[in-house]
Amino acid sequence: MPEIDQILEKYPFVQPENLIPILQEIQDETGYLSQEAIVRVGRYLNVPTSKIYGLATFYNQFRFEEKAKFQIKICNGTSCHVKSNILIIKEIEKKLGIKLGEVTRDKMFSLEETSCMGACGYGPVISINDKFFTQMTVVKTIHLLDSYLYKEEK
Repeated sequence: MPEIDQILEKYPFVQPENLIPILQEIQDETGYLSQEAIVRVGRYLNVPTSKIYGLATFYNQFRFEEKAKFQIKICNGTSCHVKSNILIIKEIEKKLGIKLGEVTRDKMFSLEETSCMGACGYGPVISINDKFFTQMTVVKTIHLLDSYLYKEEK
């Protein structure tokens, strides 16, 4: 992957302290951290891939699968949690056939939980590709997903 080589070239001084910035740049460029990317970074920095993977899984900013076309995020802040966001999560999982942290086989949808989105008075809150939907219910969520599914059928 030439993008990885170009990123590594920006770090001529091979030091483990560069690991997080390198991983961040790779993810920014490719959308996720592939197994190949982790192996190449490990070789470059002379760090075992198990340590890189361990570090990357510690931080929730890193992804290990390609981005979906529609990235669904649901707030799990206290207010949204109290307002039964779990019912919405279960409905999305059922409708799309995926669990939190997964991507549909066709790479159309992903589902992840986030900490507070800052709209506590309007929860539960969902975002799809950074477009926010507030005061969500199970019925509203079904209609929202159907609208995105319909867009794809066209």
